[in-house]
Amino acid sequence: MDIQQTLHSVKKEVGKVLTGKEELTELILVSLISGGHILLEDVPGTGKTVMAKTMARLTDGSFKRIQFTPDVLPGDVTGVQFFNPKTQEFEMRPGPVMANILLADEINRATPRTQSSLLEVMEEAQVTIDGTTLPLPQPFIVIATQNPIESQQGTFALPEAQMDRFLMQIRSGYPTVEEERLMIRLYKGKKPFEELEPVLKTEDLLHMKKEAGQVAIHESVEDYLLQIIRATRESEDTDAGVSPRGTLSFVRSIQAKACLSGRTYATPDDVKTLAPFVLSHRLVLTLESSMTKTKEDVLQRILEQIPAPVEEGYVR
Repeated sequence: MDIQQTLHSVKKEVGKVLTGKEELTELILVSLISGGHILLEDVPGTGKTVMAKTMARLTDGSFKRIQFTPDVLPGDVTGVQFFNPKTQEFEMRPGPVMANILLADEINRATPRTQSSLLEVMEEAQVTIDGTTLPLPQPFIVIATQNPIESQQGTFALPEAQMDRFLMQIRSGYPTVEEERLMIRLYKGKKPFEELEPVLKTEDLLHMKKEAGQVAIHESVEDYLLQIIRATRESEDTDAGVSPRGTLSFVRSIQAKACLSGRTYATPDDVKTLAPFVLSHRLVLTLESSMTKTKEDVLQRILEQIPAPVEEGYVR
């Protein structure tokens, strides 16, 4: 299959529903290929849920949605065993996690107990219901959305352990004037979402994942990304830097990015492009730094301080 053509087709279909989302589309596809989960965070009404539903519509895999509220229980997510009075036996009722793409809408409105029910499924691609462990369909991806915590009441901040399980945290922001003008014209008397057709099969995603795994990362690029990781841990602005789990996730995303670009090798640009999305949310700032800086600011300063290798050092 032509991976670059597939990327073009996905962007074209997304453009029928959302404007100005080319970069976001590519980032989500990188996550899908590398098997990573995505956290879309933005103010209400900027298309987070629509984007998640659109990407699910463009694949032929199964799709489930959970609308999180404070009264959603862990069993509503993972599933339960219940006693059937007709058969006089206990029966398994799997939850919405049994899907290829799970939309966890407004995840930060769920209580910490319910949020934690996703830890196992996101890390191990399996779910345990009353002692019985079931494998999840493959590929399995969680696309979660949340509104900015500081501006919302009745929300529960995701703990570091949960954040670390997301490959990327993405904020797309408001559209430009021209993008919003185009959006108005797209929706004038139309329902473009209904016109979308699947362009990706689950087999395609698994094939692209295999192809991405073959992408070479030269030692100089490897050294470069490891220096960045180390700097996040040693920075005076952080209490905790990127975890080893984060390092492996970063490497997989870099390989996927190179694969989508039609290359068999990774470049420093792949590292710099993905770092803000893959690494920023994994940082834990010191109390003092958090008052004057954002995680993105701290990471950007690190990227500016570490020189990237020259081309001769990484092209095979």
